[in-house]
Amino acid sequence: MHKPLSDQPPWWHHSVVYQIYPRSFQDSNGDGIGDLPGITARLDHLQALGVDVVWLSPVYASPNDDNGYDISDYRAIHPEFGTMADFDTMLAAMHARGIRLVMDLVVNHTSDEHAWFRQARQSRDNPFHDFYIWAEPVLRDGVLGPPNDLPNNWSSFFSGPAWEWNAATGEYFLHCFSRKQPDLNWENPAVRREVHALMRFWLDKGVDGFRMDVINLISKHWDAQGRLPDAPVTQPGFLQSGFNLTANGPRLLEYLREMRSEVLDGYDCLTVGECPGIPSDLAREITDARTGALDMVFQFEHVELDSVPGQGKWALKPLDLRDLKRSLAAWQHAMADAGWNSLYFCNHDQPRVVSRYGCDGEFRVPSAKMLATVLHGLRGTPYVYQGEELGMVNYPFTHIDQCRDIETLNMYAEVVHERGADPQVALASIRAKGRDNARTPMPWDAGPNAGFSTGTPWLAVHPNHVDLNAEQARTDGDSVFHHVRQLIALRRTLPVLVQGRFELLWPGHASVFAYRRVLDDAALWVICSFSREAQWLDGVDPALAGARVLLSNWPLADGLAGQFDGPRLRLRPFEALMLLH
Repeated sequence: MHKPLSDQPPWWHHSVVYQIYPRSFQDSNGDGIGDLPGITARLDHLQALGVDVVWLSPVYASPNDDNGYDISDYRAIHPEFGTMADFDTMLAAMHARGIRLVMDLVVNHTSDEHAWFRQARQSRDNPFHDFYIWAEPVLRDGVLGPPNDLPNNWSSFFSGPAWEWNAATGEYFLHCFSRKQPDLNWENPAVRREVHALMRFWLDKGVDGFRMDVINLISKHWDAQGRLPDAPVTQPGFLQSGFNLTANGPRLLEYLREMRSEVLDGYDCLTVGECPGIPSDLAREITDARTGALDMVFQFEHVELDSVPGQGKWALKPLDLRDLKRSLAAWQHAMADAGWNSLYFCNHDQPRVVSRYGCDGEFRVPSAKMLATVLHGLRGTPYVYQGEELGMVNYPFTHIDQCRDIETLNMYAEVVHERGADPQVALASIRAKGRDNARTPMPWDAGPNAGFSTGTPWLAVHPNHVDLNAEQARTDGDSVFHHVRQLIALRRTLPVLVQGRFELLWPGHASVFAYRRVLDDAALWVICSFSREAQWLDGVDPALAGARVLLSNWPLADGLAGQFDGPRLRLRPFEALMLLH
């Protein structure tokens, strides 16, 4: 790939990545918004945790319609985050601590305030017009105006039509997300050259790679007439999801390989592509070090298992652990011989995993440790989202006015105000799945605003910060923080944890997730309960009672043998064991 092939695994195989959402990490100037000097001031926390890489969500110039994922200038820092000098200081401080920096690359779309789009929308003859995707009105029922003359029946991922009218040119432009996020036209070679140039700009500044936002949407599925066709009707009477016609398009791998040859081959950098809906065979092809283009991808299958299939993220259903095991195991096997997995439960778009797949009440701490053990024991590169190392939980939203996320606000307006749904049902979905759950400010201490800001935070601090904060976690040797720190340290000392093959155990057990990693004569066992009740695991080799316990989230006063009854192993609520046998 863009690293020389050798018998030694690349550095990012044994690394752990920590994601910072800068708006919510640390405010240094009292304006209620996290910033770059705030990040620099808190790097000792990351160093103590032991992470190797920081993934920084966007800090570029932006009107913040989607909190920075709508970029108006790829080479400028948004003033609310600081200056380019502040960025350089932060980067140098990370490198001085042995921490690499991965930037967010958001190039499926720009802001409608980007200079390219401001030019593009002026005239069909403007050189930048073809930087974006335009379509003529299509009369339906002989009536002008949306939704009767939209180019197709797609809804945007943030609710409403995926098309916005541009009066100056008499056309619609495509926006898969917000109407202020017009999609770039990757069919245009000039667009690709501009993207390559901005990537070189940041790599030449010394950044160590990119997380590529919804990168598998850059190649659309055009029909033979050069149009984007209607999506199949699954919900009569409404706009339809055009996702399958925007994702994993026919030129995706071509574009990514061109990016590799034109840019990435020249740098020792880490690349991870966010790829919702990507099949494992395509992910394997993209991340194959011999013929692919990226180091790893973020797939979404395992974080969609608690939604009703085909009804979107807000339609809740309980998680069946067997589905989660089946999904994660399938991806482990798919990427076993070629390619590489990214391992995550949390990020800025996902709710807190403790509330989602664990227990945010009585068993918050053991369930947070258990979930971390499951994740870090798998084959791939683990990602820790800010606050995950503390066992942070979802926010107890009681009113839509407490929310800030555009996806959440648009959904609520559509289903409550336009369709007449029960507001409490919508709020229940928001409490479970809303993106603001991940974006509440980082709780640093028990003081005012959790030590995040001396001003009014842009989003409310979680009310539990008095008891759940970084200062408390670092001083408590039995905290989630120290459990995650130990998991990260083990990755540096155990080759089996990095390179060992994956074997799923007890696939049919409804409450226990157990697997084995094997390398040569070393066998690493990970046994985790997802239940708040004690569980018995049958058919366990009693010899396992003598295994070396690398990590446990419950005291083992009598050793592991004390939990065996012949070939049966008793697991306490949310118990996690990592054993070397």
